[in-house]
Amino acid sequence: MTRVAILISGGGSNMVALAQSMTGDHPARPVLVLSNDPAAKGLERAAAMGIATAAVDHRDFKGDRAAFEAALLEPLQRAEPDVVCLAGFMRILTPEFIRRFEGRMLNIHPSLLPNYPGLHTHQRALDAGDTEAGCTVHEVTAELDAGPLLGQARVPVLPGDDAETLAARVLVQEHRLYPAVLRRFVEGERAPLIL
Repeated sequence: MTRVAILISGGGSNMVALAQSMTGDHPARPVLVLSNDPAAKGLERAAAMGIATAAVDHRDFKGDRAAFEAALLEPLQRAEPDVVCLAGFMRILTPEFIRRFEGRMLNIHPSLLPNYPGLHTHQRALDAGDTEAGCTVHEVTAELDAGPLLGQARVPVLPGDDAETLAARVLVQEHRLYPAVLRRFVEGERAPLIL
């Protein structure tokens, strides 16, 4: 059974979608939900699902990323995950941290990468006049949002969309795409899935 740790910063809707998918004949199980914010609602949601949780408050480290990541590693190493999924984890990890999980750390990003790495993706798509938006699951590498693509899902940009309405439509696809890609990844499939 493949052990999966999920890192979150907020409500954890993608974490819930991932955790709910890992049942029955799924080859993986969630073993830890870890947050950089002890008040993240996703921690309560994970605990209610019977998943172990931990929090390491990044604000306690006053910008010392090395110390924060060392503290983050402790619960991760105890959980012994085979795969680490970033699901709305809003901290940029150092190359040193990422190297520890090279080839087995995934992220979901709310744009059609390589377009719009980083933040404010929906507004940037609207400002560019794009007719499509979407989400991407990729392997995490040292370069932000630049790892190998594992899956994408597209949505149309509709007349009258603002960043909020577009984000809501993309989120529906995130909840479909990430679980599907994780299952394929655990089963050894690396060809991108297009939904």
